[in-house]
Amino acid sequence: MKVILSGEAKATMVEDALSTYPHECCGFFYGNEKDNRVITKSIPVNNSKEENRERRFEISAKDYIKAEEYADENNLLLLGVYHSHPDHPAIPSEHDLRQAVPYFSYIIISVKKGKLANILSWRLNDEARFEEENLEIKKEEINLDQFLN
Repeated sequence: MKVILSGEAKATMVEDALSTYPHECCGFFYGNEKDNRVITKSIPVNNSKEENRERRFEISAKDYIKAEEYADENNLLLLGVYHSHPDHPAIPSEHDLRQAVPYFSYIIISVKKGKLANILSWRLNDEARFEEENLEIKKEEINLDQFLN
């Protein structure tokens, strides 16, 4: 399954990653899926981690509930979580693995010296290990019907 990221959703994630540097940012992304997972919307949330925010993020239970409500209200699927890795590669850490849940995609934005370095997407496999997903980044907004029919 390919993960297709709209230009608008990517822009929101990257802006969040750059504006919170050198701390990790985090947020949710939404869309739909059939043959491909199509991301049309991303929404930043507060990194609620109280310390070591340069290396860790945490999303509150309240923000998870709000994310589920947003998906329901907008007829979208909550497809995953994005976060940044300041001055580190866009590769999941052991901490990321311990926090991950099945089904979600995890998009990691690498920011080096305050500039975008790379964006990769990951998902847990059947052995509960991360596998890199085939991520296609579009420059423009996406019409879901184009990819889901």
